[in-house]
Amino acid sequence: MRAGHRRHRRRTVRPHPARGARVEYALPADAASARWARRLTTEFLLSERAPAGAGHHEDEAELIVSELVTNAVRHGRGRCRLRLTSRRRALTIEVADDGPGHPVPRRARAGHEGGRGLMLVRHLSRRLRTTRHPHGGKTVRAVLALA
Repeated sequence: MRAGHRRHRRRTVRPHPARGARVEYALPADAASARWARRLTTEFLLSERAPAGAGHHEDEAELIVSELVTNAVRHGRGRCRLRLTSRRRALTIEVADDGPGHPVPRRARAGHEGGRGLMLVRHLSRRLRTTRHPHGGKTVRAVLALA
């Protein structure tokens, strides 16, 4: 793929007073997707579509997005979808993939690199939920308080 070519597809939904602003991206099943997801999340939080002060939660949002997209790429079977929805006091982060497994937080063990991601996401989020899709796959949804 040539340099500078965007590796994601974007679909923007305009702000609605009752529902807030929402943006959605389709990301490829590759390790660079977590980096793209962090960048896209920061752009969204710093845009005029996000609630005032949302940029103050940039680090937490980037960490949550990075962990969820990394898991989707690692355990899914193809592309994943990132959806960010901002409301007055919350950012909802949803990552969907077509992988068969259900994410399970586990204790990290000394000497192991993995195992901490979902525990971090759970700690930073007001709510963490996984929904299975009827035809396979799942969506992992984390809600980050912005207040």
